[in-house]
Amino acid sequence: MSCSRLSPLDASFLEVESPTAHMHVGWAAALAPPPDRRAPCFTELRDHIAGRLDRAPRYRQRLAEVPLGVSDPVWVDDSDFDIAHHVRRARSGNLRDVADSAMSTPLDRSRALWELWIADRLEDGRVGLVGKAHHCMVDGLAAVEFATLLLDPSPEPPPPEPDAWCPSDPPGDLQLVAEAATDRLRRTARLARAPLELVRSPGRLLGLLGTGVRAARAARHSFAPAPPSVLNAPISRGRHLAQQQRPLAEVREVKDRYRASVNDVVLAAAAGGVRRFLQRRRQDPIPLKAMVPVSVRGGDGAGELGNRISFVFIDLPCDEPRPVARLRRVKSAMGARKEGGEPEGAQTVLDAIEYAPLTVQHAVSHAAASGRAFNLVVSNIPGPRERLYMLGCELEEVYPVVPLADRHAVSIGFTTTGEQAFFGVYADRESVPDSDELAVAIGDSLDELRATVG
Repeated sequence: MSCSRLSPLDASFLEVESPTAHMHVGWAAALAPPPDRRAPCFTELRDHIAGRLDRAPRYRQRLAEVPLGVSDPVWVDDSDFDIAHHVRRARSGNLRDVADSAMSTPLDRSRALWELWIADRLEDGRVGLVGKAHHCMVDGLAAVEFATLLLDPSPEPPPPEPDAWCPSDPPGDLQLVAEAATDRLRRTARLARAPLELVRSPGRLLGLLGTGVRAARAARHSFAPAPPSVLNAPISRGRHLAQQQRPLAEVREVKDRYRASVNDVVLAAAAGGVRRFLQRRRQDPIPLKAMVPVSVRGGDGAGELGNRISFVFIDLPCDEPRPVARLRRVKSAMGARKEGGEPEGAQTVLDAIEYAPLTVQHAVSHAAASGRAFNLVVSNIPGPRERLYMLGCELEEVYPVVPLADRHAVSIGFTTTGEQAFFGVYADRESVPDSDELAVAIGDSLDELRATVG
């Protein structure tokens, strides 16, 4: 059996994980019970989820470490897989409490790296779902796509498909080492062939030069140090997911008025919200360096797991008091990054790291995740546009979770479902105990922008 090895980017999320930095992505969702029948109980929901796992084989695999750490881990079938270890019943009827409890605990690396917590009777009568998966396994978009695998476009789910899954035998230590050595030889051979291929196809040199220019631009913004900020204090194990819901039409209204993108509006609202938040803390609002993930999935890559993302870095204009000026600065910065090919350039840099020794890869991972590299992540994760259901329960709310590296106390995620938009402000519970105020401030910042629309 040939094993699927983690990419350098996937492996980096394992490398930077610590007791206080849990590298899982996730979401907290609320679903309305069916209007014409009783809501499904926990057991029915768990069985429904178990019946969908054949659509995503990775969710029944675990990581196998290569002996002596000579290469990155590989995915192997989990012969001890038990759905009860991964789909669990929440004790609380409060969705916020369920999310905070689930997100404050790291995943068990000896098992498949995901969990789904179900509150089948929330205090308001709805059903709550809180899901998390390790970032080495999925990026934010793939996590949302997994959630949609559990949901259906109609209240009545299709008949369950037969599940013929049978775990393959795990590889032995000798096979793991042999395959690691083979992978390293392949990479070395590809690197050695590169000059010869250029000699054979001189025209490729121009393309290579263009790629180098894009990579240099991306590296210049990546390596620029982030300013000191209260958002980069040491963090604890505890997490809180603050929430802000708005009609998607409000975001579109601003987008259309200023010929911006949804992502531009999200970044501008985040900048204004952080500005208000810092002022309430009696901190001078200065431009903060934001990491903005950009999906590089192709049109046929919707079902892929693993991380198919690149990154761009921009100055979040928290110093700017005028809401429209904030939006224009964000729009200009993101436009310049995209026109300069920086998402592709950053991807080139990430691809090149594959050829470096593991010790170098690990050092780069820690440097890229440090508080000196960026102040916070702001991530726009496209969500489903159609109405979705789980056993007749309609999805009404979903708040994204963007993980926190050490010395990063806040991240801001944005997603949509149907005609609603949702901000998830994910924060360290000790250093940012007032993250609910930040979520409110982001909503106020969006209102500021809407007030300028004639």
